[in-house]
Amino acid sequence: MSKVVELFGHSAAKSRVNWRKIVSEQQCLYLNKKCYKIRKSDPNTAIGSCAVLYGRNPEPIIICPTRLIERRQIFTDCFHLLTTHEPGNELHIVSEVSVPGGSVDYFLVSVKAGKVKDFVGIELQTLDTTGTVWPERQRLLKKLGVPRRDNGEKSDTSFGMNWKMTAKTILVQMHHKIQTFEHVHKKLVLVVQDKLLNYMSREFNFDHLRNPASIGDSMHVHAYRMDLQGDRSYKLAMDSRLSTDADGIGLCLGLQAEARVDLEQIIQALQLKISTATRFVPV
Repeated sequence: MSKVVELFGHSAAKSRVNWRKIVSEQQCLYLNKKCYKIRKSDPNTAIGSCAVLYGRNPEPIIICPTRLIERRQIFTDCFHLLTTHEPGNELHIVSEVSVPGGSVDYFLVSVKAGKVKDFVGIELQTLDTTGTVWPERQRLLKKLGVPRRDNGEKSDTSFGMNWKMTAKTILVQMHHKIQTFEHVHKKLVLVVQDKLLNYMSREFNFDHLRNPASIGDSMHVHAYRMDLQGDRSYKLAMDSRLSTDADGIGLCLGLQAEARVDLEQIIQALQLKISTATRFVPV
């Protein structure tokens, strides 16, 4: 039995799916374009694995950040953090904007007459794996009756979950970036799966985080779970919301940050990227 439960955004357990077409086209259901996770040894082949089963947990673990943008719900769940947004303003989703401390995955931007009026930074984090999921992906294709090329890979290769490194890496990144957002009085949201948040809460000092979240805090954590639907597919659902500030993230790690940036610098970067193509359209 394959441990890959979603491929190119489609549930492997869902009936009446044209898998040959899906695997041939390699289109990500959430991006509406080819899956960007390709094989290093074969750049023409997209891996497409979104979620897997691991260990004793019966619920899927998300391993691709793009899986989190299903229905664009994560953006809708950040509307309330646009504290100076006004009715009539356009909403835009801008991806990959560099700020001091690194690049932020998405910005939810409020725009009026072509000018940025407010924004929320949104960072996505899913579990990193150790080893390769490819043999499991190939086993799934065999089960689904899809032709495949194995190219001599070992079929008994296993993969693991890099819980510790994933959690620590994202906390360090948030520690750098939240100083920037707090300095300009804006909000930053970390979007994760509930399982990753549960691990982080056990392994790091999360006791001081507010639960439920407070809108006045600069740092927010939105955790989502995977709910099984009647057609055997999975749907993201909000599980919990936590919040803190720059000092709170520092307490999680026992560190201090120094990143500072002017508000104008971020607005200029966003201004260059907003267009009709970035305008938010709910699915």
